[in-house]
Amino acid sequence: MDLVKLKAELDADPLSRGYSGMSDVEAAASLNDTVDRNVNKATMTASEVLNAVVPAEFNALTEAEQTRIWSLLGIGTLNPFGVEATLLTAAFGAGSATIVALAGLRKDTVNRATELGLGHVYPGHVQNARL
Repeated sequence: MDLVKLKAELDADPLSRGYSGMSDVEAAASLNDTVDRNVNKATMTASEVLNAVVPAEFNALTEAEQTRIWSLLGIGTLNPFGVEATLLTAAFGAGSATIVALAGLRKDTVNRATELGLGHVYPGHVQNARL
């Protein structure tokens, strides 16, 4: 457990959760149980991307665009914020249903502890960070 990082979170309370008025148990629960933080996914599988593709939009692409998409999916693990995203947007169009669906899939909703990279926070961790 990174007690320095945890202490900084508890002391600064950047999201105004009210840690100072919480018991150790309540603060740990706030960090672990409140799933309200959106974070970017580092990767997506080709299957995740393919399942977001609207078949009618794919079928409307030229054969060359379809081949490019299949080649891109052949990479296997894609960067949802990298060149892959740029190529998919160019093929389908920024406002397409496929790109809207992919935009939603490239984010995860997590708890604050995960967002901070703390793992599971136990009341004892909070108690030690507050010392």
